[in-house]
Amino acid sequence: MASTKKRLNISLTEDLDNTLNRLAHRDGVPLDVKIAELLRMGLETEEDVFLDHIATKRYKISGVKLSHEKAWQ
Repeated sequence: MASTKKRLNISLTEDLDNTLNRLAHRDGVPLDVKIAELLRMGLETEEDVFLDHIATKRYKISGVKLSHEKAWQ
């Protein structure tokens, strides 16, 4: 049965390939699993940076800080 996951063909430098292989080996996971995990972490970081940018912009405009509870209402 064919996989429903999207497959990508990417070119890696030798250094990057070695590093990714070492990380996968260290964690005892297949290379593709490690790469997907690192990609997910990178996307979460990008999202955090984006949301921080929005919050900083709002604070500069209004000068009002919200409590954690109010922010999530």
